[in-house]
Amino acid sequence: MTLIHVFPGQGSHRPGIGRDLFPKFPHLVRQADSVLGRSLADLCLNASPRELTDTRNTQTAMYAVSALAYLDTVRETGLVPDVVAGHSLGEYVALFAAGTFDFLTGLEIVLRRGELMARAPEGGMAAVMGVDEGRIREILAERAPEVDVANLNAPDQTVVSGPREEIARLREVFGGEAGTVVPLNVGGAFHSRRMAGAAAEFGGFLAQYRLAPPRIEVISNVTALPYGGDDPATLLTRQITAPVRWSDSVAHLLERPGPEFREVGPGRVLTGLIARIKARHPALSATV
Repeated sequence: MTLIHVFPGQGSHRPGIGRDLFPKFPHLVRQADSVLGRSLADLCLNASPRELTDTRNTQTAMYAVSALAYLDTVRETGLVPDVVAGHSLGEYVALFAAGTFDFLTGLEIVLRRGELMARAPEGGMAAVMGVDEGRIREILAERAPEVDVANLNAPDQTVVSGPREEIARLREVFGGEAGTVVPLNVGGAFHSRRMAGAAAEFGGFLAQYRLAPPRIEVISNVTALPYGGDDPATLLTRQITAPVRWSDSVAHLLERPGPEFREVGPGRVLTGLIARIKARHPALSATV
């Protein structure tokens, strides 16, 4: 068996996350409070949905809660995963789990990431269902050239990112070709060219840290492969503008002996995506 922990991104946030975890890790919660300059518990438990959707708050809340959930899971099960992966922001939790940085350093980095991404030009994201990636790219190039492919979530689900007015007209852009186009409750045009300025500044910020090589195998969103000899700072900087190759990452992991996925953190979005990817995976199609 290959035990794989996966960590969700911003789409899994909701008021009330972390309620059961904060009493278990009071020292880490106090550290988080000092970094954030406010109460982590108050942010997660009492903030309005609108406030929590602000990417500066979403990223720090999701990182902290998912990191605590990982510590709690390992403590309860006694099992350390063989491989870890995270979706977008979740990749930072994966790197925390792999020892690239400690809890507090990860929170500092994520806080700065959220601040920079919040300052990027306004925009939005939408999930496009029922159209393959190649056709989506063709349609966008012809009819909405300012919109980028942002997340390759599953063979039948791709998230696109761009100016808010362009996202608002995507149903018209895709016409009858898409099964569904669903706007996402996020605070910006993440993983798109609109984040280029944030990525450049973030790369400079990361240069002040010494990031350790992962002690557990981590799958990169950018390459859909293990980190290997790549500098974590380089991949994390590229990740801000590059598509999240989640479908390819899971397909890679499905080649491992007896892969067992466990989603750690709020929600079960990734569990659903993994099931859809498995259903399309050639090696498993006869048994799913």
